[in-house]
Amino acid sequence: VRKKTESLKGPILCFVGPPGCGKTSLGKSIARCIGRKFVRISLGGVRDEAEIRGHRRTYIGALPGRIIQSMRKAGVNNPVFLLDEIDKLGTDFRGDPASALLEVLDPEQNHMFSDHYLEVEFDLSKVLFITTANTEFTIPPPLLDRMEVIHLPGYTSWEKLQIAKHFLIPRLLPQHGLKNEEIQISDNAINKIIKEYTREAGVRNLERQLAGVCRKVARKIVETKNIKLPCRVGVNNLAEYLGPEKYTSLTKAKKPAVGVATGMAWTEYGGDILFTEVLLMKGKGKLIITGQLGSVMKESAQAALSFVRANAETLGISPDFAEKYDIHIHVPEGAIPKDGPSAGVTIITALVSALTGKKARCDVAMTGEITLQGKVLKIGGLKSKILAAHRAEISTIIIPKENEKDLEEIPEIVRKELKIVFVDNLMDVLNIALIESEKANKNEIFPIQQGAKI
Repeated sequence: VRKKTESLKGPILCFVGPPGCGKTSLGKSIARCIGRKFVRISLGGVRDEAEIRGHRRTYIGALPGRIIQSMRKAGVNNPVFLLDEIDKLGTDFRGDPASALLEVLDPEQNHMFSDHYLEVEFDLSKVLFITTANTEFTIPPPLLDRMEVIHLPGYTSWEKLQIAKHFLIPRLLPQHGLKNEEIQISDNAINKIIKEYTREAGVRNLERQLAGVCRKVARKIVETKNIKLPCRVGVNNLAEYLGPEKYTSLTKAKKPAVGVATGMAWTEYGGDILFTEVLLMKGKGKLIITGQLGSVMKESAQAALSFVRANAETLGISPDFAEKYDIHIHVPEGAIPKDGPSAGVTIITALVSALTGKKARCDVAMTGEITLQGKVLKIGGLKSKILAAHRAEISTIIIPKENEKDLEEIPEIVRKELKIVFVDNLMDVLNIALIESEKANKNEIFPIQQGAKI
């Protein structure tokens, strides 16, 4: 529409997504497509309101604000203007730059933008503003209200493979003085780098690892006389170039276990999977929660315990278990803070598994908030979570029924490879996630025998 007419006001676009998924590159592509100049300024760490609006000319060292300076560099009044990292604006005694941006990013006001240095109104209404952020939660609500948020989640493994083959490797070879006939990286090797050497939603670390391979190959060609070309990099010799694999914990649990359930989590850097562990000890009903869990996640654990106590007989659990056992709930990778309500179904599955002795399936991952009535409520960040489960080679995922409409965002190639089950109550979750026929014996739950030396 901007290409057809200049009279359109707004919208201000805000690309929200994890690092390395191409938000800045997308801004450049938009400018190239509509044939406009491209201007970018980074707002990360900007904490002075004068950076946006400029200083008054009476001050020594006075300058126009960054908006006007960038417009001067562009030389036109209708560039594509990218405001990078808008979620990382700071605030101090000199003013709030986020509040100064309210005028810039409001189509109703920015046709008469006032810079303190110029002291004349400047028309910004023809500028196409695009902002980028890793998370929308730290953007002030009045500023977020002026922008149209477009979520850019991470890439699937298949997409990363295509990006590496068609864009990253052709760009890296000339940078390292290599030609196509000197190096050959197999698809399986690229897939191994994606799954075992990087853990990210974007492709920045993937590019870094591929650059490492290129450097090693270039050095080998220089040092070795009469080397046989091309240098083939495959799955078997990848460790020679990049060392041992870095990430193995992301893959699914090896076998079904009692008291261990697999959940899906959202982070600013893409999705991840989390294991929740529950252990019973003789005691008096004390609930111990560890793993740097936030207050919301701790409340989910308490709600899960209350539901199990209230429905103990239905679940086949002794009603007086709370008087005989202490319950320890732990989420591994304890150095990383975790919070949010969507781990409720995972906690309750691990808890019921531990109390009944039934094994929890290792090929099932789940997400959903729980209520004391046993309902499963809607959660956010579904696409990132499903992509994380897909990367971890999970075969079945359990999600709230209210999230069914969000499946449109999931790539078809991922939907075909996953069995997605919709639930609206906890009993359905437990029927799917627990293996009825497999009850563990006492030695499997407590594998250390009496008198054993540890």
